[in-house]
Amino acid sequence: MTNNTYNNLKWIAATALPALTTLWLAIAGIWGLPFAVPIGATLAAIDLFLGTLLGIASVAYAKTVDVTKKIE
Repeated sequence: MTNNTYNNLKWIAATALPALTTLWLAIAGIWGLPFAVPIGATLAAIDLFLGTLLGIASVAYAKTVDVTKKIE
């Protein structure tokens, strides 16, 4: 994964999805839109999953950097 891809996904997981989830829950509650909670919960679950994958990728990358430094 490139740094640009990682940074974009990190922004989506840390900023965009939580903001979208909050916006959806607020607007759906105000306007009485259907499935407010299930959609909000789905967005939150997707965000958690993406954040977890990014965390795993970050740890794996850090390990490869450490190994590379030890070899040098």
